[in-house]
Amino acid sequence: MTKLELLRDTLRSYGRVVVAFSGGVDSAFLLKVAADTLGEQCHAVTAVSETMARSEVADTAALAAELGLGARHHVLTSHELERPGFADNPAHRCALCKTELMAVAGPLSRALDAPVALGTNLDDLGDVRPGIAAALEHGARMPLVDAQLTKSEVRALSRELGLRTWDKPQLACLSSRFPYGTQITADRLRRVDAFEDGLRALGFRQLRVRFHDTIARIELAADELAGVVAVRDEVVALGKRLGFAYVAVDLAGFRSGSLNEVLPADTLVKLRPGRAS
Repeated sequence: MTKLELLRDTLRSYGRVVVAFSGGVDSAFLLKVAADTLGEQCHAVTAVSETMARSEVADTAALAAELGLGARHHVLTSHELERPGFADNPAHRCALCKTELMAVAGPLSRALDAPVALGTNLDDLGDVRPGIAAALEHGARMPLVDAQLTKSEVRALSRELGLRTWDKPQLACLSSRFPYGTQITADRLRRVDAFEDGLRALGFRQLRVRFHDTIARIELAADELAGVVAVRDEVVALGKRLGFAYVAVDLAGFRSGSLNEVLPADTLVKLRPGRAS
């Protein structure tokens, strides 16, 4: 049995499902397979808040329509910033985020008698993801993990299935742009989001703008680093307009979870999936 067949069998065993749909590579793939496998018994929920990039809000609606979800795509409002402790940006912030997601999706899940399925893949289990443990504690399922699907396999299968998201750059909640302990506010989220949109408009794809008070630290894919010099004036001007005194480019380039690099080793161990967060 192939991994794709195993995934389909796993989804069939649910009977019906609510896919937590962010518009990224993994959740788009999961939603495609679930919709093809379960038909009208497949629903999707997108939790929208200030921590979600505006461009992604629009793209989730477009993707859901392309996959034929229609009214079965439920766009709901979440309130991470109002959840106690979240705005203080603790090391277990992602656990608070996933707890909010499950609270938002819970009423729909219970009404449909359907589990909430996350687009977590096998590779995610090796990263610092306290949100995974929190989501599992609240009843979420991880069918891609059950099917032993890695990120590269999800991308390859997405391409085979004709999904335009197969080579989409890695995404993450905008809160991940802030060093732990740095206060997260709606205004700061808006500024980071606008800066990243501006960089994409200049042609960059895989990127992050990390917030360091007066400094915006830009991470770009290694093959895009050289290109920023040619548009240096535009990038600096954009940063200034958004209230940053300084604009810096990280020569180490883009890496997912780079802000975890400063966490103590014992904290990293505690925050890995399967451990207390």
